[in-house]
Formats: sequence, C-alpha cells, structure tokens
Amino acid sequence: MTALIRVNRPGRVDRGVVTHQPLDDQRGYEDLDVEPLLRGSAPVAIGVSGGKDSCACALATVAHLDAIGHTGPRVLIHSDLGRVEWREALPMCERLAETLGTELIVVRRPAGGLMERWTARWESNVARYADHECVKLILPWSTPSMRFCTSELKTAIICRELVRRFPSQTIISASGIRRDESSKRKLAPIVKRQSKLTGGARGAVKSSGVDWHPIIEWSTADVLAYLEHRGVALAEAYTRYGMTRFSCVFCIMSALADLIASATCPDNHEIYREMAGLEVASTFAFQGATWLADIAPQLLDLEVLDAIAGAKARAQLREAAEARIPDHLLYEEGWPRVMPTLAEATMLAEVRVAVALAVGIEVRYTEPHAILERFAELMAANAARSAA
Repeated sequence: MTALIRVNRPGRVDRGVVTHQPLDDQRGYEDLDVEPLLRGSAPVAIGVSGGKDSCACALATVAHLDAIGHTGPRVLIHSDLGRVEWREALPMCERLAETLGTELIVVRRPAGGLMERWTARWESNVARYADHECVKLILPWSTPSMRFCTSELKTAIICRELVRRFPSQTIISASGIRRDESSKRKLAPIVKRQSKLTGGARGAVKSSGVDWHPIIEWSTADVLAYLEHRGVALAEAYTRYGMTRFSCVFCIMSALADLIASATCPDNHEIYREMAGLEVASTFAFQGATWLADIAPQLLDLEVLDAIAGAKARAQLREAAEARIPDHLLYEEGWPRVMPTLAEATMLAEVRVAVALAVGIEVRYTEPHAILERFAELMAANAARSAA
C-alpha cells in the first residue's frame, strides 16, 4: 500500500533537480506523498514519447532520484503506437535512455497499433449496428471525451508490463503532463492511485502503484529552458515541421495548424492517405467537423477526392436520419430501457434503412415488428444480467 501522507508539488528547476514546495490548497488532490516511496526504493518507471515534456520529465526525475539517494529500479517505458507515430519517436527515446544510462522498455499492443485499432473498431461498430446493438452508428475514431487511444494503447499496456516486471511492489509511474497544456490537465493531481498497477499471481502479495506528475507545474518555457540547459535537442517534428505537440502524427487533440504541419512531412503521407480512406469508408470526419482529407488534398488522388465529396454528402444523410431519433430512445447506460411504440419502431426502421444506404452497409431489423422484437430481446438480456 502507498503511504497516506501530505503530497508536495514540483516548484522550480534548480540545477537539474526537481525541488518541492508544500501544497497550499489540497482541494481536489489525493492525500498521497511520493517521497516516502522513493526513499523506500520503490521502482520508478518514466513514460517517454520522444516529445519535449516527457524528455524533460525523464531528465529532471532521474536527477531528483540521484539527489535523494533513490536506490530502487528505474526504467523508461515507451508504448509504440505503430504507424501513427513520428518516425523519430522511438530513436528519440533510445537516445534519451542512453543519455541517462537507463533501460528503455518498449511495449506494443499485440493486435497492432492505433491505426489497426481504429480500423477494427469500425468493423466492430458496423457489426453492432447491423445487429441492432446500438441505436446510432458509432464512429471509428477516438475523441477527446473517449480517449481509448491513451487508455488502451498506452496506460493499460504500460501498467501490465510494469506489474509483470515489478511483482508485489508499489510502482511509481511518472509522466510529463503539465497543467498549462489544457483546461482538463489544469485540474490534474500531482499524485494519484493507479488501479491498473494492481495485480499479481493468485495467493501472492499484489502490486500496487501511483501515477506521479513531477513537472506538472512547469510552463512550456520551463521545459524548453531545461532541455537547453541539459543540452538535449528537440525532435525534428518541432524544429523542422513546426509542431507544437509531439504525439501521433495526426492526433485527435491536434490543432488545425499541427495537422497541416504534420502533412508537410513526407514520412506521414502514407498514414495520412490511409486515415483519409477510413473517413471515406465510415463517413465520419477525423475531428468532429474537421475532415483530415481537407488538410492536404494535394496528397490524394482524384478518385479519393471524389470519394471524400461523396462521403461528406453521405454523412449529412446519415446525420439527418439519426436526428429523427427522440432522446428517450438514445443510448445510455443499460440501453435499451424503454420499449418504443409501434410508431417509433416504424421511424427507427426507416432510420436504419436510410443509414445503411448512406454508409453502404447491410443491416438487419429493418421492419417495425422486427425492431420491437429486438428491443424485447435486448431488454430481457439486460434484466437477466441485472438479476445475475
């Protein structure tokens, strides 16, 4: 178990060491302190991507561990997302590990990278819609409110490997998130429990762990100044292509300027075309109303450009059809909770036919009575699960 002691927060950068100040306002923070764990030789794993924040975090954290006499294991860990990553991501992490004299662990999703996950998700969503397991067709992409790209392909895989590497220990998983990156991260705690670091063999003492954000109070200027002080060059994505973030080459969180900048890198053209192809197949734009295919149309052939125009028109047909569905029939936890009327079932059947035609997929349950029977099946299955 982790110690329940007052948490500290990182203050300024001082000679390469993260210094600490007491936290004045504890609202919204877990009452945890990472220092006793560090002094107790807990293993520390620092997540790295090759970006400026993770590089600064790794350098400053290792300097801090040296300063306090930490004797536990230290590793860098990188989750490789496959073809959606910058080509220089892994080499940057390897050079950082060499600079620090620290082992670099590289983990990957066994079923493939993020592009493969998006593609498989689309196929699964089409199958679910065809079988009337959802009331609206679901997009293939991750979104800012549904970041399975991070939770599944980074957090879960990293934590699984750390539990395997450090059984029966309290693991500290450090990362370089900062409060000035976004409004959501502005509320992030310095230390929090990480449930995915809990695990181990049956009958053995289980591992546990915390997420630690040691540079959470640093500004972008702090990060850049620190890297310059340590003589660490920024990735080419920043210096040559003008990116402000170093994540996926085309990220669901990226600003328009970053999407455009990424498309100027020849290494990213192949995955760009593949992602535009998934926009065509699904009729879902990559970022809400922003179509990735519009970012660099000069990279697409005429056939694809025509297909994109058609996909946009088909998207409007899909959206118009699904807009007919009343709120009480839309998905919520435990869906479906309400049996539609015959008139509503008629409307749902019409919607399903319109969506299927717009997207170019085959679906079942396209008659009102079939819709009612399917709702009855689904509601009975929900009741059985609740009873169990």
